[in-house]
Amino acid sequence: MRPGGRVLAAFGAAAAALALAAPASAAPRVATIVLDKMKFAPAPAGLHVGDRIIWVNRYFLRHSATAADRSFDVDLPAGKSAAVVLRNAGAVAVACKYHPGMKVQLSVAK
Repeated sequence: MRPGGRVLAAFGAAAAALALAAPASAAPRVATIVLDKMKFAPAPAGLHVGDRIIWVNRYFLRHSATAADRSFDVDLPAGKSAAVVLRNAGAVAVACKYHPGMKVQLSVAK
């Protein structure tokens, strides 16, 4: 082996080991939260930054999905849907701005 060849070989082996040991980033997922009658369906578990939520209004009244931290405000006319991408980690309180008693809590991990 040439001088320095062992160093390069050791470096290559270490880089390969790190690549195998590093956890793969999970692809963003799509979750659906239905608004029906006067309530949100329970929030799905395991949400992460980068995931997309599709909000679906199955009721005849207009609703919204409005984050208390102002990270999103989705207007949902009767029978419509809209999507948001989660950008912030942490607990995200969500309410309907038209019906403040309607609430759901999202738990978003990094």
